[in-house]
Amino acid sequence: GPGQAAMYAGLQELGVANGEDLKETLTNCTEPLKAIEQFQTENGVLLPSLQSALPFLDLHGTPRLEFHQSVFDELREKLLERVSAIALEGKVEERYKKLEDLLEKSFSLVKMPSIQPVVMCVMKHLPKVPEKKLKLVMADKDLYKACAVEVKRQIWQDNQALFGDEVSPLLKQYILEKENILFSNDISVLHNFFSPSPKTRRQGEVVQKLTQMIGKNVKLYDMVLQFLRTLFLRTRNVHYCTLRAELLMSLHDLEISEICTVDPCHKFTWCLDACIREKFVDNKRARELQGFLDGVKKGQEQVLGDLSMILCDPFAINTLALSTIRHLQDLVGQDTLPRESPDLLLLLRMLSLGQGAWDMIDSQVFKEPKMEAELITKFLPMLMSFVVDDHTFNVDQKLPSEEKGPIPYPSTIPEAFTKFLQENRIACEIGLYYILHITKQRNKNAFLRLLPALVETFSDLAFSDIFLHLLTGNLTLLGDEFALEEFCTSLFDGFFLTACSRKENVHRHVLRLLLHLHHKVAPAKLESLQKALEPTKQSGEAVKELYNQLTEKLELRKPSPAEVTETPSMELPLPTVPTPTSR
Repeated sequence: GPGQAAMYAGLQELGVANGEDLKETLTNCTEPLKAIEQFQTENGVLLPSLQSALPFLDLHGTPRLEFHQSVFDELREKLLERVSAIALEGKVEERYKKLEDLLEKSFSLVKMPSIQPVVMCVMKHLPKVPEKKLKLVMADKDLYKACAVEVKRQIWQDNQALFGDEVSPLLKQYILEKENILFSNDISVLHNFFSPSPKTRRQGEVVQKLTQMIGKNVKLYDMVLQFLRTLFLRTRNVHYCTLRAELLMSLHDLEISEICTVDPCHKFTWCLDACIREKFVDNKRARELQGFLDGVKKGQEQVLGDLSMILCDPFAINTLALSTIRHLQDLVGQDTLPRESPDLLLLLRMLSLGQGAWDMIDSQVFKEPKMEAELITKFLPMLMSFVVDDHTFNVDQKLPSEEKGPIPYPSTIPEAFTKFLQENRIACEIGLYYILHITKQRNKNAFLRLLPALVETFSDLAFSDIFLHLLTGNLTLLGDEFALEEFCTSLFDGFFLTACSRKENVHRHVLRLLLHLHHKVAPAKLESLQKALEPTKQSGEAVKELYNQLTEKLELRKPSPAEVTETPSMELPLPTVPTPTSR
């Protein structure tokens, strides 16, 4: 049958008889038994010592096929070992010459399942498989599939489209994994999107597979970076920037100097990686990072495009923003202005380089974005004044109250603050992180004061998934406030619901939050929220699914009619028990 034909493909070219030859011999002979015997002798295992042993096996009923198969398997193992040994011994040119000769002899048998592993093994050990053989492998789906990654790399490096087909599903999977974490039903302030350490993240399946596919091949590494740049430009999705950094650091972990030494971002990324691990940029590392930025030479400005992509990674932005908030608090204590702090200015410089990544790569104009003076002279001092307001209020609360009564918490926000959040990207990012900071401190007053500024922000940053993921996590710390009508109205009506209908992701985040906190929300409020959040015809599956989960939970909470009628009996006065008289 055709299966048999494939099994023995290529034997004839080598002058080895196969089933077809036997058929021909038997068809054209007078004494079939003699012919079979002769065929066995000519094509059997040529060891004199075996001639007497074979009849002995026949007596034991061991079929010749089984015997030949076991000899064959044994020989194949030995051959595979030998090929791997040849690949390591003697002079480089000689060993590869031996392997090339072996490949030349064996390649015609590559379709024989029993021989295929040997041919594949020979190719795997050849740093340069002859072009003709690679083309044959590429043209045959099954052969291509059976190839070792070492051979595939040689095929990929000259076939970007084919390599793209292999990489593409991995990149899709990576983005999906990130989104699943951001929308996860587990809401916690301790375990959030930014909790895993860089080292843990690099152990992820996609990063590991890409690292394996690239090996030490600079050409393939460059192709992957090119894919990531293109996808980042096309989608503006910042997770591609994370992958750019993770991939480089994964190769760094494996000490693949062939690639690390040629990536101009290597040392910068390595230093930043240490900061991300600590979630803080300390002074020593700040100096080092600044050195890299100041060291970009004339004519090499293109490296800024790569550095900006590394800095646009949300894990980098998170670290820079958290460090900025910490610096601002320290400055309040030291009575220092932002413009007098070189460390703070460096953080801002890196934030604007990261936030400007898309524009830079899109325009191909490689120079650092200009920092707006007002950010430093107006906006940051304004944030510092909010910190001071909190100190003042807290001190006032502790002072003995005089006739004038307690001082109320400042409720208005400077118009300039709202304007900055709308018009300046860096101000907006820092402002959002300040709001996350006060929420984490359970500072309800400050939170409610600044919340109205979030309804309209620069390119809707306050409704981005990463911010909402962090905000919902931090809001669990203010759980008890959800019982208050006023708090819920500010948070839901004043903020979330303003965007729910136009932004599916916001709808999802609100439902996540309620799934987690519904038991804390005032019942009347919960009812109106349930109505407001009902999915529309346009809603996606995720929203419908979350809404159904919430509805089920709320159904379980409703007391059954029987319970409702019995409650009054508890209201009756308890029978009076005579109090024992004291003796």
